[in-house]
Amino acid sequence: MVEKERMDTTISQKVVPQRPSGTAAERARRSLNAKLSNPLAGFSHTELRKQGRTFAELHEMGDESDIRAFELGAVLAQSPERYENVAGLTNQEKGVLRREFTHRWSQPWKMYAVITLCSLSAAVQGMDQTVVNGAQIFYKYQLGIGNESSRNAWLVGLINSAPYLCCAFISSCLWQGFVSTWWAMFVARFMLGFGIGPKSATVPMYAAETAPPSIRGALVMQWHVWTAFGIMVGYAADLIFYNVDSTAIVGLNWRCMMASAMFPALVVCCFVFVCPESPHWYMRQKQYYRAYRSICELRHHKIQAARDLYYMHTLLEAEDNMKLGRNKMLEMIKVPRNRRAMLASQIVMFMQQFSGVNVISYYSSEIFLEAKFSPPAALAASLGWGLINWVLSIPAVYTIDTFGRRNLLLLTFPLMVMAMLFTGFSFWIPESSHNARLACIALGTYLFGAVYSPGAGPVPVTYTAEVYPLYVRSYGMALGTATMWFCNFLLGVTWPSLRAAFTIQGAFSWHAGWSFVGWWLVLLFMPETKGKTLEELDQVFSVSTRFHVRYGLRQIGYFIKRYVLRRDVRPEVLYEREELVKAQDVGFNA
Repeated sequence: MVEKERMDTTISQKVVPQRPSGTAAERARRSLNAKLSNPLAGFSHTELRKQGRTFAELHEMGDESDIRAFELGAVLAQSPERYENVAGLTNQEKGVLRREFTHRWSQPWKMYAVITLCSLSAAVQGMDQTVVNGAQIFYKYQLGIGNESSRNAWLVGLINSAPYLCCAFISSCLWQGFVSTWWAMFVARFMLGFGIGPKSATVPMYAAETAPPSIRGALVMQWHVWTAFGIMVGYAADLIFYNVDSTAIVGLNWRCMMASAMFPALVVCCFVFVCPESPHWYMRQKQYYRAYRSICELRHHKIQAARDLYYMHTLLEAEDNMKLGRNKMLEMIKVPRNRRAMLASQIVMFMQQFSGVNVISYYSSEIFLEAKFSPPAALAASLGWGLINWVLSIPAVYTIDTFGRRNLLLLTFPLMVMAMLFTGFSFWIPESSHNARLACIALGTYLFGAVYSPGAGPVPVTYTAEVYPLYVRSYGMALGTATMWFCNFLLGVTWPSLRAAFTIQGAFSWHAGWSFVGWWLVLLFMPETKGKTLEELDQVFSVSTRFHVRYGLRQIGYFIKRYVLRRDVRPEVLYEREELVKAQDVGFNA
């Protein structure tokens, strides 16, 4: 009864309109972001038709049918889902537009070619990351750095993590197969980073610029799924080449492992010529007709192509005409809304790596060998981890929008802590209980992969891609990617020495501790972004950091009541979509 009265009181609390928050400059920036969210808002259909015709005639887009497509496309660009209200569309054209919403994966074959290219590119990256996992069992001894010394531990870590320090594909993959010294291996893998770094930034951007809005988010998620697939293929290559005879060439097995990553890269290099150039890139180069031809290959109907191209044009024009935010990097730090988004983004990127996932990705074979697995069994166990990591990343395409980004991390970080501790502590099982020891160590790594894949795996990139205002989004993504690769490098280079200094149990506990810290950082500093528009995200990140920290601490009580005591309590609402907040809860810019 008391609980019900408290809930009723909360519901009946006075709600007042939100007062304007921030300085005049901050309000102007929010207005800028609202303008960029839909530059065509406020125009009548007649005005939009005239704009579309003028644009098509000015840039000589084609014949009268193309000009008509731009007239109708400009109207549709304002509100694509309201196609039924647009005069002048034929029933056949309305059917095409309707099917776009009801069958979103029904795309032209060129769009499927783009999807395949992006998936293969992600798989190449995953394979490049993990072929070294099995090869290091052999190469460190043949290159003279296999002795257990502090210097050799650092050198092995430096070689394994070299691509991420640099962050080229075919030549560097092949080069790794012909080296005879540790420093040559380091240089080859460092050069590999010149391919991995730009590719990890350009491929998701290419996918976003070519895909229709209905599948754009799913394509961004596919990057994580197919990177996990490539990781699994890398483990499979290690296992396949393990028994290659080395009578003719010393170390032929590990050389084949390292060079095998060149084959999917070669397929990507050939396949890229089948796909059209990004329409967005053509627009930036003022090549409007080529942009139109390119996007026509990626849409079923020229009205769809004209709609998306004209909207792209208005966005670019709005960005170019805006006077605010010329020093974009300074805006990232100075503006409180951007600074809070950057803090949350950097937290999730950092914690993804320091959870220890790539310790398993890069060193699982070494870890299993230390647990007294045989080399083939260690490689097979690594392949099992890669399979789990890939298969369980697939549901994340759906769960990330169902449960939310923040909730997924709050759920999976504690499970990752337990899995890491279970794995590390399993090394204390006496070797006399050999089978139980091996089973527990393998189980611990598999459980970690199972909870990482739908949570800390896909969330960071997705979250970083959506939290920034449009006018600084590319800078935010670049910063997040750089943080991810640098932390990846730190993880790879320090693990051999960390394991030697802390013991294997202490090293796993170290990363379990970071996941524990990550849970608190997410609770206190990471707002939820699921299902929010650009305008709503401005409201979310206008809540002061101090206020959000207090909100996060209050949530602990809710979690205990709801999930431990099993009470029927409602979660506290931090922000309202209708831009109304409780008078006593206004905490903006505090």
